[in-house]
Amino acid sequence: MPDKKSQSRDNSYHSDAKPLVGVIMGSSSDWETLEPAAKTLSDLGIPHETKVVSAHRTPDLLFEYASGAEARGIEVIIAGAGGAAHLPGMTASKTVLPVLGVPVESKALKGLDSLLSIAQMPGGIPVGTLAVGKSGAINSALLAAAILGVKYPAIRESLRKFREAQTNRVLDALDPSVRAQSKKNSSARRASKSRKSS
Repeated sequence: MPDKKSQSRDNSYHSDAKPLVGVIMGSSSDWETLEPAAKTLSDLGIPHETKVVSAHRTPDLLFEYASGAEARGIEVIIAGAGGAAHLPGMTASKTVLPVLGVPVESKALKGLDSLLSIAQMPGGIPVGTLAVGKSGAINSALLAAAILGVKYPAIRESLRKFREAQTNRVLDALDPSVRAQSKKNSSARRASKSRKSS
């Protein structure tokens, strides 16, 4: 829970707030997949932190991070991992906070191994599992925003504006032929100007 300085009486948040979301990954190479989650959280104005926490190479750090997250004010954890992908499940086993798992695409099985490892948790230790790769990372941030939005009206409104903007972008481009023709006309104008100037 954010400190009193960063949380107002109506549960809104401020930019100087302590992180509400922890974005963790099994190795620095997973950052390429998890970066869109961090960017989406930033775009929504949600304070967050990012950290490499390996379930296999730094298990003590993982246990320390997961068991101490709640006391530090973290309210949702996004955990990305590939291959055996034990990070989200092991994190969930050490905290009662919501843990959202993002499967990182692996070379051998294209992320199917990661997806199944994260999704097939035993009853009693849930992990919210998202899609493999970038889409899953973005959706993990949006789902974190929806979870936090129950408590923080400002985050809920930020998510609502994101969704409305997304809808409007689709509505503004319902006929792809118009956009394609517009691109052709624009290219033709540039080519014409280029020929005239030479």
